[in-house]
Amino acid sequence: MPVISLDSADDPRLTDYRDLTDVSLRRVSEPAGGLYIAESSKVLDRALRAGHRPRSVLVQDKFLADALALVGEDAEVYVVPAEIAEQVTGYTVHRGLLASMHRPALASVEEILRDARLVVVLEDIVDHTNIGAAFRSAAALGADAVLVTPRCADPLYRRSVRVSMGTVFQVPWTRLPEWSEATPLLHEAGFHLAAMALSDDAVSLDAFSAAGHERVALLMGSEGDGLSRGALAAADTVVTIPMAGGVDSLNVAAASAVALWELGRAPR
Repeated sequence: MPVISLDSADDPRLTDYRDLTDVSLRRVSEPAGGLYIAESSKVLDRALRAGHRPRSVLVQDKFLADALALVGEDAEVYVVPAEIAEQVTGYTVHRGLLASMHRPALASVEEILRDARLVVVLEDIVDHTNIGAAFRSAAALGADAVLVTPRCADPLYRRSVRVSMGTVFQVPWTRLPEWSEATPLLHEAGFHLAAMALSDDAVSLDAFSAAGHERVALLMGSEGDGLSRGALAAADTVVTIPMAGGVDSLNVAAASAVALWELGRAPR
């Protein structure tokens, strides 16, 4: 595995890492190029343990030993000064290590659901921080999988991965088709679809949990509009978290954590 010192931000070998603050650019280049960016030794370690392959690693000299211990002979390691890393990426690389990773093929919905009992469905969530936080809750609170809708933000976007602390690599996930196809897939797999929303006919989270459904898909909506009409029409039950203090709802990441904790206590 070559260790290569680079002293120019214009070096073409650094193309994978360039202008990471430009979200529109990353949306084009990451899926099309089959790449995503892992940031920090901890995140890279979790990605490697999940079987993901690095294409290269960008590292500052003081983090070189950590990088070599992780990637072995599997990728080129580019060593750059901190100012070059900042020029290339467009931000200060505080954690000293970035890895350009090959994006694995997504599993089918059927494969993800086969052995799952509690899954989170994220519909059209566009904030990468919320995506990462929801994955971290899913990992910490016992969800078996996460499903994301076609217009949901990329869980492997750099910020999502970082906020999740790499748990996007340990929680199985894939993309759902549109609701017309997704609803029968979930029902055929035996899932009760619980939509987290405000509704006159909603049941409280604790009452829903006490019902002890064997398989639950927890539908979580976008930051502004909540769940779509299609998601609400697909739901078997609308569920709400009782609120106090004049607050009507929680941030989607916080709501997923509360719901998963409660449902994780339910007998199945």
